[in-house]
Amino acid sequence: MGLTGGVGSGKSTVSARLAELGAVVIDADAIAREVVEPGTPGLAAVVERFGSAVLGADGRLDRPAVAAIVFSDEAARADLNAIVHPLVGQRTGELMAAAADDAIVVYDVPLLVESNMAGGFEVVVVVEADPELRIQRLAGRGMAEADARARMAIQATDEQRRAVATELLENNGTRDELITAVDALWQRLVARSQSTPEA
Repeated sequence: MGLTGGVGSGKSTVSARLAELGAVVIDADAIAREVVEPGTPGLAAVVERFGSAVLGADGRLDRPAVAAIVFSDEAARADLNAIVHPLVGQRTGELMAAAADDAIVVYDVPLLVESNMAGGFEVVVVVEADPELRIQRLAGRGMAEADARARMAIQATDEQRRAVATELLENNGTRDELITAVDALWQRLVARSQSTPEA
């Protein structure tokens, strides 16, 4: 299944709970960090495109420096995606192939809708929360309101996400309420996997 949601929606909480329940979670953001670790071809390609100013003193990618460039420059963002996305896709394929045949595999990917990936999943779960609530949550993590709004503006809209959703999890309440909704979702996923004939 594909799991997605806008920044601040609570997608990470859903992903963590699914992992606790037994899902094999493949985290696109974690893979995106992995493929630009020091010494990787990915990092070399990013530095070649954006210059050494995107490197920190420790030789690692300075994510805030990259974000400052790509969130305000669509062409730069496209260039970064052209470097990172194929590497993420390759690594994702390796991880999916390594999962047990009977596993429920969750691909946690923020830009599922933006990347037109919905058709590749049997189930698409969208986590949704009111925009102002998302901004409050991001502020609680130390993100400036202007930065939060800028990130939300370049992501898919709630309507675009709903259009591809098989399952919609609303996260406008408490964490406990969200966990209860995830537990119910898990039961539906298990029932679905048991009723689906093997290919």
